[in-house]
Amino acid sequence: MHSPPYVTIMPMKGSGRAHLREVDRWDHGAGWLAYPDEAMQRASHAVEVDGDVWVFDPVDADGLDEFLDELGDVVGVVVGLDRHKRDAAAIATRHDVPVYVASWMTGVADELDAPVERFGTQLADSGFRTFRVVDRAVPPWQEVGFYHDETRTLILPEAVGTVDYYCAASERLGVHPMLRPFPPRRVLSQFDPERLLVGHGAGVMENAGDELRTALSNARKNLPSAYVSAFKSMVSD
Repeated sequence: MHSPPYVTIMPMKGSGRAHLREVDRWDHGAGWLAYPDEAMQRASHAVEVDGDVWVFDPVDADGLDEFLDELGDVVGVVVGLDRHKRDAAAIATRHDVPVYVASWMTGVADELDAPVERFGTQLADSGFRTFRVVDRAVPPWQEVGFYHDETRTLILPEAVGTVDYYCAASERLGVHPMLRPFPPRRVLSQFDPERLLVGHGAGVMENAGDELRTALSNARKNLPSAYVSAFKSMVSD
């Protein structure tokens, strides 16, 4: 007799001891996964600007402080999505820096056990311009994007990603499943980044503008395939 197939549901979020795995590296920064085997592939990033290091949506892991020290001095930790408080407060406290939250975001600052600085259209003196990607109450979603003109670096915490459950079979970069019916084309079409850092999965480190335009253009057309991929990515035999 043949044994029946067993289906394993992959954990969406990792737990327990985190093991840092570098997924991005470039002249002015690096990205990491704290739980490389989780389905969500929560990615965090550190960007160096004139010796100052800005940490975006971080998930903590063993060895993270040494990892950041290699890049420079941490001057701020940034929350780019209302659901991405993650370990921002703990890391900010260890480095004696504030957590930066967009001035228009609600329900975030009060839940952070660390000093909070608000920012508007510029992220302090980091050189990053900021803009609203999504801002809606139902379903709740407050996402801020960051763009650095000099390095042509775009950071999008949630709207697009490279992890399997974001992407249709033919895609390298995909729009979040909940945004595919109405992708944020208007706000994102103004950017032509060289690299794109995302909150789920490894970044796109070259020709990111082309990849972003393709992902936005194909969001609706590839929606059925993307939903199948999302299901398959969370279930394994």
